[in-house]
Amino acid sequence: MAEAHQAVAFQFTVSPDGIDLQLSHEALRQVYLSGLHSWKKRFIRFRNGIMNGVYPGSAPGFVVVLAGYMGRAKYVQADPSLGLFCKLGQYIPVSNYMSLETQRRVGGILVGTGLWVAIIYTMRNVLKFLLSWHGWMSERHGAATWKSRVWLALVRIFSGIQTPTLCSFQTSLPNLPVPSVKDTMTRYLESVRPLLEEKEYKRMEVLTLDFQKNYAPKLQWYLRLKSLWATNYVSDWWEEYIYLRSRNPIMVNSNYYVMDFLYVFPTQRQAARAGNAIHSIMLYRKKLDRAEIKPFLLQNTIPMCSSQYERMFNTSRVPGIDSDTLQHVSNSRHIAVYHRGRYFKVGMFYDGRLLLPREIEQQMERILADTSEPQPGEEKLAALTAGDRVPWACARDAYLRLGKNRQSLDAVEKAAFFVTLDDTEQRHDPNNPVESLRRYAKSLLHGNCYDRWFDKSFNLIVYKNGTMGLNAEHSWADAFLWLCFFFLGYTSDGHCKGQPHRSLPGPQRLQWSIPSECQSMIDNSLAVAQALADDVDIHIIPFEDFGKGLIKKCKTSPDAFIQIALQLAYFRVRKFCLTYEASMTRLFREGRTETVRSCTMETCAFVRAIISAEECYRLCTSAKKHQQMYRMAMTGKGIDRHLFCLYLVSKYLQLDSPFLKEVLSEPWRLSTSQTPLQQPELFDLVRHPELVSSGGGFGPVADDGYGVAYIIVGENLINFHISCKRSSPETDSHRFGNHIRQAMLDMLDLFQLPL
Repeated sequence: MAEAHQAVAFQFTVSPDGIDLQLSHEALRQVYLSGLHSWKKRFIRFRNGIMNGVYPGSAPGFVVVLAGYMGRAKYVQADPSLGLFCKLGQYIPVSNYMSLETQRRVGGILVGTGLWVAIIYTMRNVLKFLLSWHGWMSERHGAATWKSRVWLALVRIFSGIQTPTLCSFQTSLPNLPVPSVKDTMTRYLESVRPLLEEKEYKRMEVLTLDFQKNYAPKLQWYLRLKSLWATNYVSDWWEEYIYLRSRNPIMVNSNYYVMDFLYVFPTQRQAARAGNAIHSIMLYRKKLDRAEIKPFLLQNTIPMCSSQYERMFNTSRVPGIDSDTLQHVSNSRHIAVYHRGRYFKVGMFYDGRLLLPREIEQQMERILADTSEPQPGEEKLAALTAGDRVPWACARDAYLRLGKNRQSLDAVEKAAFFVTLDDTEQRHDPNNPVESLRRYAKSLLHGNCYDRWFDKSFNLIVYKNGTMGLNAEHSWADAFLWLCFFFLGYTSDGHCKGQPHRSLPGPQRLQWSIPSECQSMIDNSLAVAQALADDVDIHIIPFEDFGKGLIKKCKTSPDAFIQIALQLAYFRVRKFCLTYEASMTRLFREGRTETVRSCTMETCAFVRAIISAEECYRLCTSAKKHQQMYRMAMTGKGIDRHLFCLYLVSKYLQLDSPFLKEVLSEPWRLSTSQTPLQQPELFDLVRHPELVSSGGGFGPVADDGYGVAYIIVGENLINFHISCKRSSPETDSHRFGNHIRQAMLDMLDLFQLPL
């Protein structure tokens, strides 16, 4: 094969005349181009590091400050060095090397540079102080007070006039504050009050008071100490103990999925859809490496943390006996592809450039046309990543880190991302929407339990009919960080634009030697994963009766409206329960998430009122309470991350707190999350109604509970993804979905607005 020859830079033979070197000029050329690409990337990263290090300063700003300082010194006939070299001359004979005029110029440059650096650090710290104020969040949209307008103007001024790059604001973001124990305890008791009977609530009050008085002061001291030392007092512990130390399967339990568009089918050709998608993702990675992506700014001014972008690509979760680790390589020039039980390594660069979409399609066509059979154990190998973590760690160390298995495993784990060319067809069928979307979601969430590498940061799944989707690992980031799929277009016959490459080396088939003992472990993991997958039930509702446009006419937050509807729906099924709503804390450096406890006294009062057909003015009160709690979670005043860290400190100190033990064991029977709609300019449903995003979903958190993800699309559509376990007699995703739909309609009826 041509690619096998080009993989070797030179060969040699031994003859009576000596050693005859046979150089492959093409291979040497590719080595040269690869090195050139690597050095370009190093230079770009070095440059970005300098730019981010001096932000909000800039080179033009430095010239202005230096010229202004030197000009003023000359105008007032003062020494621009401020006597720096005179003092230095007492210890070093500077005059032997520099004239007096040169000393003044060099000293002036040093002092001017110091002045420029002082201005930068002053602006940065003032900006950090400004970003620590969150009063703007409590004001109604479009009705900002003069205080907020002045604050916003100051933020813009101290952000500098230079265009920021992705990580420019990182050092200006405030650290996540540690809430006071008293405030956390007060908010906790308030959150459980609607869930407990009077006797139980009194008992919980006693436990809370005992903890606050006897345990909390010591634990809080350690947390405050950590907050002074660490950038974020929660995130590292959250990543380690919630994700990486879990020994349960990450498939269904942790990983989540993202769907394709509902109605857009740009091509029926699987290879072509993969070619455009992979090329656009690699373009996005290039922009990410060069920090050419704009930081996410609320109201186009308020920066959010960008640290989670760092591990989007070239990242894989590696299993361990006690804890997993995240393996991230700085650069990966290939992807790993799975098709019909075979693994392939596909290079993404040739001739010193990224492969074009038609060339990537060409590589996918070669894989689809490959008729070779899987090697023994190869087809279901990825079932190890879907099962329990300890058997996977044992199998990996014992059998997959040896010989050619090691090279093949490295090719998968160090790939930019993982691609599955799925041999099934998935799509939203208008004639059978419920069942078609259920199959589609379950395929993305777990597939066959062996055809996705669940440890990769994300899997791109491309189906036989051209539909695609994503399955993402959760430990490296929260909510998928908005891959930009560029609209690259197709030819009239469905191919990617452009021409195939005549001499492009083909994909490399990965080689495995998997012994029978390892194959038995694979079968065991597959059995565990299959049982978990079969137990998951998913129901998807494209709710088209109304959307955020009509909800806003009710003078209510769309998110609060939906959360209250979920409480009403759940109450009609069972009763009130502890509810988890994910909220981001990326207003702080290295922030991840916090919990909004959506079941409040106000919400329960509204639900009881609407059930009994009483006056329902309580809806507005309940919505305002929910918005207040959401703002508190976003601004570091949540409950659960503080309690989680206090619990960890108690374990380190071997202090057994009955309060913390009980609180941390409470089940979240209703776990909810809103999928934010990113890149709204690409999803203008007024001009492009066909670009309806399906959003994504996740598995249930509790065995007898529901997982509900929802995405608010445009003005007239809300997509709900509802999951539960079939094995629980208490749950039924279809029944709960019907109650959600009815709850939404019943709440809107209160306002007597026409649909």
